Amino acid sequence: MSTPNTPIRLLVVDDHNLFRRGLIALLGQDARLQVVGEAGDASQALHVAARLKPDLILLDNHLPGVQGVDAIADLRQAVPGVRIVMLTVSENVQDMAAGLRAGADGYLLKTIHTEDLCDSICKVWEGDSVVSPEMMGKLVGLLRQAPAAEGTVAAPLEEPAPRAAVAVSVSADDPIHQLSPREREILALIAKGDSNKQIARALDIAETTVKIHVQHILRKLGLTNRVHAAVYATGRGVI
Repeated sequence: MSTPNTPIRLLVVDDHNLFRRGLIALLGQDARLQVVGEAGDASQALHVAARLKPDLILLDNHLPGVQGVDAIADLRQAVPGVRIVMLTVSENVQDMAAGLRAGADGYLLKTIHTEDLCDSICKVWEGDSVVSPEMMGKLVGLLRQAPAAEGTVAAPLEEPAPRAAVAVSVSADDPIHQLSPREREILALIAKGDSNKQIARALDIAETTVKIHVQHILRKLGLTNRVHAAVYATGRGVI
């Protein structure tokens, strides 16, 4: 596994050889990253991951045979603690919901700029979660369905559509009441899709302070990452 002074070790999983090779070449230009392996399907990815123990896996969803989302559990079992970011062309909200529900740490579109992709990989390695800006509105739209169990993301039945604002009722025993005013403020910014750096700038506080607040927020709410926190916050009108 990587240390603060070594590159993040990556496994790239995509069935399109030309795209995969090009992506590996681009990622190799960033000194923070090191591609240690590649695979063209889920079965090969599992074999390579178990052997190389990468820090983070870039995983396409539309793979031959077993889809990427269905391979997440096995990949995590093969490499405990591995981060997994889905990198796909699909803007389908159900694909995104399935990936996040399966435990992906991020959902990015292949239209992303290389620099943004590299930065997103580093954010995920540091414990953050990432979602392409184009998908954030659809992430909020997941809340159209009945509330999911705490700490999970509901799977929508259809694409979200614009709707009028409605009053949100929060029960008295909801853990959101454990948050301090500052933590609720930060939670609202997380729900908007802001990064720690953007939150720090907006609130005029240090980025390290934001990270500490985010950790406290996730612990108090019983959530695993900021993507789930964004869904949770939106469902309770914290925007």
